[in-house]
Amino acid sequence: MSASACDVMVIGAGVMGSAAAYALARRGVRVTAIDRWAPPHAHGSSHGRTRIIREAYFEHPAYVPLVRRAYHLWAELERLTGRPLFRRTGGLTLGAPDGVLVSGALRSAREHGVEHEVLDAHELKRRVPALAPPPGTVGVHEHRAGILFPERCVESLRAAAREHGAVLNTEERVLRWNASSGSVAVTTDRAVYQARRVILTPGAWLPRLAPALGVPLVVERQVIHWITPRKHPERVGARQLPVAIWEYAPGCMFYVIPDVGDGLKAALHHQGATVDPEEPLAQASHEEQAAVLSLVDRYLDDAAGIVSESAACLYTNTPDGHFVIDAHPGAPQVIVASACSGHGFKFAPAIGEALADIALGTSPVVDVAPFRLSRFAAGAPRA
Repeated sequence: MSASACDVMVIGAGVMGSAAAYALARRGVRVTAIDRWAPPHAHGSSHGRTRIIREAYFEHPAYVPLVRRAYHLWAELERLTGRPLFRRTGGLTLGAPDGVLVSGALRSAREHGVEHEVLDAHELKRRVPALAPPPGTVGVHEHRAGILFPERCVESLRAAAREHGAVLNTEERVLRWNASSGSVAVTTDRAVYQARRVILTPGAWLPRLAPALGVPLVVERQVIHWITPRKHPERVGARQLPVAIWEYAPGCMFYVIPDVGDGLKAALHHQGATVDPEEPLAQASHEEQAAVLSLVDRYLDDAAGIVSESAACLYTNTPDGHFVIDAHPGAPQVIVASACSGHGFKFAPAIGEALADIALGTSPVVDVAPFRLSRFAAGAPRA
C-alpha cells in the first residue's frame, strides 16, 4: 500500500464531511476527504431531492444560533457557485397547542426573536387551502423556512472544496484508524494515510468506525414518498404550500415538502425500523405507502392521490436525539461529528465550519458545547 500525508483527513464525505473539507481547504489546510461511494449518493443521509430548513426549532433553542449561521453560509455558497441551493416557502409546525412540536417551536421562536405568527385552524385553512386542520389545531408560521436541494448542496460544497485544493477520494473504503501521540494512521482498501487530525463524519457507519464513543447509536431506516395529488396540484406547489411538520398524535410526527417538480414529498419523522447499514435497504412496502397516504388524506385536502415514487434513507440516532460534535474520548486528535438523529442536513455548513475550528484549535463561531459527549455521563444534565 502507498502512504500519503495531510493535515486533516475527513472520513465520510456526505454533506457534513464535504462541508468540513471545504471549511478547512478555504483556510489553506491540506485536507483529504474519503468516501466509500461517490457523493452525492443515495446510500446514507445526504440525498432526497429536497430537505427542510427551519429556524423556530422545536427540538431545542440551542439549535437556533447554529441554523442562523447555516443560513448565512448556504447563501454565501450560492453566491460563490452561482447555483440556487435554497428556496424560501415559509414553514409551519402544526398540532395541539401543548404538544411537543408547537410548544417547542414557540419556545425557540420567543427565546431568539424568530419572526413568526401563531395561527388557529380557521386562519390556517384560509391562508393555505391545501390544509385540512382539525378544530383546535395551532400552527406556528415562520417566514424564513424553506427547502434545500441536497444533491446540489453536496455537489456545490465539494466543488468549492476542490477549488481550494482539497483532495476528495471516492469509492475508497476506510478499514481502520489508529491514533498515536503525534498523528493518526488511516488504513483504507487503497492506501495508508498519516494525518495530524481526523474528522469522522461517516453517518450511519459511525458506530463501526468509532465503537468506543461511550454512547449507543441506533441506525434507523426512514422511507420517503412522492405523491401525485388527486386534484388541485397547484395547491401543493411551492407557491402555495409551506414546508410543514405535523404532530398528529403525542410525540408522533410527519412532514410534507411542497412539490418542486417531483410531487408532494411526505414521510413519517422517525418510527422506522432499526437496520444494519451494511445490508441493502428494503424498498418501501405497500403498508408504508398506505400509512403516509392516510395521514396526507387526513390533513391535506385532495392531496392523497397515488404514491409515484418512494425511497429510503438512514437516521443515525443518539439516545437524546441531539447531535454529537466532540473529540473522541480515547483519541483527542480524532473529532467525531453528526449522529444527527434525522434533523441535521440543514446545519451542514455551520457544523463543517465548527469542525474546522476544532481541528485547528480555535473556538467555533457558534458554540457547540451542548453537543459534547460528556452529557451522556452518569448524572450529567440533559438539554
